[in-house]
Amino acid sequence: MASSSGNDDDLTIPRAAINKMIKETLPNVRVANDARELVVNCCTEFIHLISSEANEICNKSEKKTISPEHVIQALESLGFGSYISEVKEVLQECKTVALKRRKASSRLENLGIPEEELLRQQQELFAKARQQQAELAQQEWLQMQQAAQQAQLAAASASATNQAGSSQDEEDDDDI
Repeated sequence: MASSSGNDDDLTIPRAAINKMIKETLPNVRVANDARELVVNCCTEFIHLISSEANEICNKSEKKTISPEHVIQALESLGFGSYISEVKEVLQECKTVALKRRKASSRLENLGIPEEELLRQQQELFAKARQQQAELAQQEWLQMQQAAQQAQLAAASASATNQAGSSQDEEDDDDI
């Protein structure tokens, strides 16, 4: 693959994405690692070819942003016209998804609650969560302190019992 920069990893499709596509397309077929690598390189080269051609078409039409129409024209000019109907279907699906996202984000605006009020409520929730976290940490600290005191008392008691047992043994020795 020809690239203008020395770092080829910046110019490839993530292998995980290709592996996922291969598994979804060919679920019962094993594909060798070099074949997967070849698919990654072919996909990258195809994208580079189409985007370069689309960029040239965009420049010829004196536009600064490559549009879907430029990509479709690039496919046609490079001899991939048979893909155009499927590309248009995918484009329509993408537009539908984007529209749904915009509607979902506008739902927030349609709640009737000003953004400042929502922000205030959010800050209040954060403050409550921080307070609960602090209380929980305080309780854990107190429990650790109590456990440490109990351990010290138990150790002191055991030490006292051992000393009492030792002194009793000494008294028994004195009796002999």
